[in-house]
Amino acid sequence: MEPKNGKISPEDPSPEALLDLYSYQLPPEAIAQFPIEPRDASRLLVLSRSAQATTHRHFRDLTDLLRPGDLLVLNDTRVIPARVFGRKIPGGGKLEVLLVRDLSTGSAEPGPSSAESCRPAPDEPGTWEVFLRATGRKRPGQKADLGEGFELELLEPLEGPAWRVRIRGPQPVSTLLSRVGHVPLPPYIRRADTPGDQDRYQTVFARTPGAVAAPTAGLHFTPRLMEALTARQINKAWVTLHVGPGTFQPLRRSDLGRGYLHEEVFSLPKETVAAVHQTREAGGRVIAVGTTTTRVLETCALSRGKLRAATGTTRLFIRPPYEPRIVDLLVTNFHLPRSSLLMLVASFAGRERLLSAYAEAVRLGYRFYSYGDAMLVLS
Repeated sequence: MEPKNGKISPEDPSPEALLDLYSYQLPPEAIAQFPIEPRDASRLLVLSRSAQATTHRHFRDLTDLLRPGDLLVLNDTRVIPARVFGRKIPGGGKLEVLLVRDLSTGSAEPGPSSAESCRPAPDEPGTWEVFLRATGRKRPGQKADLGEGFELELLEPLEGPAWRVRIRGPQPVSTLLSRVGHVPLPPYIRRADTPGDQDRYQTVFARTPGAVAAPTAGLHFTPRLMEALTARQINKAWVTLHVGPGTFQPLRRSDLGRGYLHEEVFSLPKETVAAVHQTREAGGRVIAVGTTTTRVLETCALSRGKLRAATGTTRLFIRPPYEPRIVDLLVTNFHLPRSSLLMLVASFAGRERLLSAYAEAVRLGYRFYSYGDAMLVLS
């Protein structure tokens, strides 16, 4: 039994029971720790809901699976080197900081899908929301040396691992990141980042800096594949959604109860809106590359097949029995159990059908999560 209208009512399953419906067993060795080369050599599980069948291809076969006149919509966000290491002052205890959001630019009011949010007055320059790990106690007023002349001061704890902090230094924080920042690999990749990750944990079409996690469905594309898609008259359009660390956080009871998620900043340009409308009018299909792209398109949907251009933030929580209004097909990676991303994909594939496909992927040795293999969900 799924929740009604995206929120839990008294007759719905408890939050814990609902999450259990989206659980599956994954052996640790199935979690990809390194990317495959070349990018488009990754495997592609093709799931057809109407045919109740799965087939097994490679990502480079995407040109054969799509039709001339189809439209691929991709997320062009660029991952920033947002992880910084420092030492507490005094004492020298270790500190790890993941920069999440510059609060000096303001933050959006809570809401389910605030495409044009009102923003409160920005915070003092140098004030950030961060995820923080440190040895010993963490308390307001604690300071840390981040190197390159930059100092961090803890201001107040926020929700979960988040803190409000102030960062001071001789130059903009972007300079600190460019000099000592590390690629923010997801927590299930249990190794230190390497110089190769600076390129590989980035799509080949990344151009708009701001994400602290990659839009992983886009990691499988190569320049050669992009050219082959163009040659087959498969069109492309772009959105931007800056993926935040909330994408890796476990779902909470409060998320399920209120029916919306962590906030992420996005932009849907008018050129993409026009491309979607033209594709629809010509009888083509709209294929979202990734859950991030799906979230943007569905946030900005006016009605079935109709969009509006917008720039703002979204907290949209897509889960069954949600009916997608813009996206026809979905390209996506394999997602964590009990996660909002798994629920989103279930809105396209059906929960039981999706979990059956996941079990098949585990049995056949597919590689899971960010550096893993991919799926194409057909209607």
